[in-house]
Amino acid sequence: ALVKLNRMIAPYLIRVGQKIQIPKPIGSPECLENVGIGLEEQGDELTHSGADEVSNNYIVSPPALTEKKAKKLAVPPTRAGTKFLWPVKGTLVSKFGAKPGNLRNDGINISAPVGSPVRAAENGVVAYAGNELRGYGNMLLVRHEGGWVTAYAHNSELLVTRGAIVARGEIIAKVGKSGNVNKPQTHFELRRGDEAIDPSTHLSWQ
Repeated sequence: ALVKLNRMIAPYLIRVGQKIQIPKPIGSPECLENVGIGLEEQGDELTHSGADEVSNNYIVSPPALTEKKAKKLAVPPTRAGTKFLWPVKGTLVSKFGAKPGNLRNDGINISAPVGSPVRAAENGVVAYAGNELRGYGNMLLVRHEGGWVTAYAHNSELLVTRGAIVARGEIIAKVGKSGNVNKPQTHFELRRGDEAIDPSTHLSWQ
C-alpha cells in the first residue's frame, strides 16, 4: 500500500528526510496488528489450476538493499556464460507477468521436492540472505556483473551468507516452502537495475 500510494519504483529506497504518504489504516484508527497487506490471510500461493494463479505476495519485490550495505559488497566476478543457469530442476508452475486480479509475478516459480538443490544462476556476490520480507521466506539475492541481480525465495535452508562469492552452478540453498506457500518451490527473479526481466528468455540448462 505504501509503494502504491507513493508511486515508488523498485528497489523502493527511501532516504532520511524524504517525505512519504502513509496509507490510511484499515478499520479502527488505533494501531492494529497486521493491518494492510495481511499476507497470512491470503491462503495458498499456487493452486492446482497451474501457472496463471499467484497470490498477493508478488505485488511486493524483494527487499531493497540500503546504500550503506551495497557499498560494502565485493565487486561481482566475471560472468561464466551469456545466459543464466536454471536454478532448480523441477516443474514450472507460475510464469512471469500479469496475473488475474490486477496482480503480477515479477519472476517464475519452480516446483521441486523439499531439500532439492538451489544453484546460483551465475557467478556473483551474495547481497542479501535472510527472511525479513514477509511472504518470501528464506531468500537470497545475488548480484552479478553488468548490473544483474537474481533472487531465490521460499528456501528451507540458506547455505551461503551475505558477502559470499558464489560460482555459477554452486548449491546456495535448498528448496522449501517457507514464506507464504504450502507447497515446496523456488520463486526466482531476474532483475537488471530497477527492471524485472522475464527469466525464461535468459535461462539455459548448461
